[in-house]
Amino acid sequence: MKATELRQKDQSALNQDLSDLLKAQFGLRMQLATQQLTNTSQLKKVRRDIARVRTVMTEKAAQK
Repeated sequence: MKATELRQKDQSALNQDLSDLLKAQFGLRMQLATQQLTNTSQLKKVRRDIARVRTVMTEKAAQK
């Protein structure tokens, strides 16, 4: 997910993306806790995607 793609979305789509990413992060944390997660780099990718979405949401809020 790139920031340029996120900037083209509206607020409701960003909220939906953030919700999906937070659910994915929770699932990955549970897999890590139960030692079922094999690719731990997914945690870092999801965490950074969450930060990207929140940054774009903040930018859009500041423009109004």
